[in-house]
Amino acid sequence: MTSWVGLSAAEIAAAVREKRATPREVVAEHLARIERLDGRIGAFRTVRAEAALAEADEVAARPDLDELPLAGVPVAVKDNLAVRGESSRVGSAATPAEPAAGDHVTVARLRAAGAVVVGLTNVPELCVFGTTEGVHGTARNPWDTSRSAGGSSGGSAAAVAAGMVPVALGNDGMGSLRIPAANCGLVTIKPGSGVVPAGIGEGDWFGMAENGPLATTVEDTRLMLSVLADPGAVRPAEPGTRTIAVSLRSPLAGVAVSRPYAEAAREAARLLAGAGHRLRRANPPYPATLGVTALRHWTAGTAVDAAGLDTRRLTRRTRVHAAIGRRFLNGVRTGTRREQLRRRLEPFFAEYEVLLTPALARRSPQAGPWHERGWLRNVLANTSYSPMTPPWNLTGWPAMAVPFGTLPSGAPCAVQLVGRPGSEAVLLDLAEQIERLHPWRRTAGTA
Repeated sequence: MTSWVGLSAAEIAAAVREKRATPREVVAEHLARIERLDGRIGAFRTVRAEAALAEADEVAARPDLDELPLAGVPVAVKDNLAVRGESSRVGSAATPAEPAAGDHVTVARLRAAGAVVVGLTNVPELCVFGTTEGVHGTARNPWDTSRSAGGSSGGSAAAVAAGMVPVALGNDGMGSLRIPAANCGLVTIKPGSGVVPAGIGEGDWFGMAENGPLATTVEDTRLMLSVLADPGAVRPAEPGTRTIAVSLRSPLAGVAVSRPYAEAAREAARLLAGAGHRLRRANPPYPATLGVTALRHWTAGTAVDAAGLDTRRLTRRTRVHAAIGRRFLNGVRTGTRREQLRRRLEPFFAEYEVLLTPALARRSPQAGPWHERGWLRNVLANTSYSPMTPPWNLTGWPAMAVPFGTLPSGAPCAVQLVGRPGSEAVLLDLAEQIERLHPWRRTAGTA
């Protein structure tokens, strides 16, 4: 008997289309793995076992089954995107428990492609922080359960890394796809603005937040992005040699990159140079005020999301974050600082097609009740380990996390690829070369 757990979404979909597997047996096997493992991992807020099996049967009965790109593939959805018939709690006790009347457009596109939603995944309250814990559970890194899976798409990343689903849907407003992907040994892409419909909360964090895939292979990342993206939004890349800048410098002043992450970026650079690309050490001209700009936008986004909620039911760290952000709302809404940053960085990306950096500065914090700890302690913990991601939400340009090597603990390490607007296909091609030349273990606990 074939085990479908641990296979890629592309492999599962091909088997279902070719009638070598039924959607029900694929979904049932993944549900059994969720039941067995999730008490230790904490990936899911809610599991849709009965509904998912019924929807798997509906997929099997579709007349277009042999054309569906995600036929019978189990997927997990981050708990800030609407899933028909389920509540969306966004990691909080302050959000309404009423079920959604319809699917978010990205969820609808996954279902139209044949995917089956098996559950909604844990997030930190209002998806604010880079660790995932709160009233609905704590998401742990399946490779090292003493550590946080990261955030805010931590539950989705943990679900994929543990083999509970082959792919998951998340989103990224300051690194919320790339941070947990880097922690959990996954591939992800934060697409550039206008590629995938956003619709994340009120105003998409001023246009900084993007929906995207979490997967164990570049092929699955590309496949899921093709389903999520607007038609024609991802342009094919012309093959050829790329000019790539390599930067080990943290964009945020005062934050240093640890040796394992710096060495991963150096080794990835050597590998890509050996593949024929032009590599050069060069640091983007990050402004000294970047940290302040990021903090203004980060807190202001939370202020918008918290508006209308009963603040007494929010945790203290979230209340403080939102209160600080309210002071910056008017300035952030103008978009002036983001436009200044784009103009400052555009000449650098005119010279270099791609930027290669460490994905993180150091491994994620210990898993624990960070939602019960103070605001400043949370902000410092987040900033010290994940300074590499925010600039590319501020600019709205595409960026990827790609597994590369391991940390001394044995957990995955990762690098980040950043590109010009419209360069999603270029980044995916480079990630595919890295995967071919330096493959990674795909599922925690398996070879």
